[in-house]
Amino acid sequence: MATINKNLSDYDKTTIPSAKNFRFGIVVSEWNDSITEGLFEGAYNTLIENQVPKEHITRWNVPGSYELIFGCKKMQEQGVDAVIAIGSVIQGETKHFDFVCDAVSQGIKDLNVMHNVPVIFCVLTDNNKQQAIDRSGGKHGNKGTEAAVAAIKMAHLNLQD
Repeated sequence: MATINKNLSDYDKTTIPSAKNFRFGIVVSEWNDSITEGLFEGAYNTLIENQVPKEHITRWNVPGSYELIFGCKKMQEQGVDAVIAIGSVIQGETKHFDFVCDAVSQGIKDLNVMHNVPVIFCVLTDNNKQQAIDRSGGKHGNKGTEAAVAAIKMAHLNLQD
């Protein structure tokens, strides 16, 4: 497992470029909201800790992870420097999990290829709810924190010529 012996919330603040002039969009799936709210809190708090003013953070909710693609596409049009897509898909008894995970990962990849505003993939794709809990503020830290750090770094990279 990729998160074994790693806390997703650990990062070296000295390696993070200034984020005080950036604007961020966060698109949050309402499905599995007990998980996605934890991820949002991790991302939001990390942006604030890295000097992003509250008024430079826009949050939109969408019904589920599949809808993150459209929400992120629309968010890219709002003058933000990076978008964080937050969702949680938990394995069930059918192939629905596979179709949603594949579509969301491919859709977010496509947004990154087609547009000049980076979209950060913060969609948990876990086998069970406990794994999701462990990665949304539990024993493995918070993937939302990791996503916010990536968003800051990618927004900064996007300034490079």
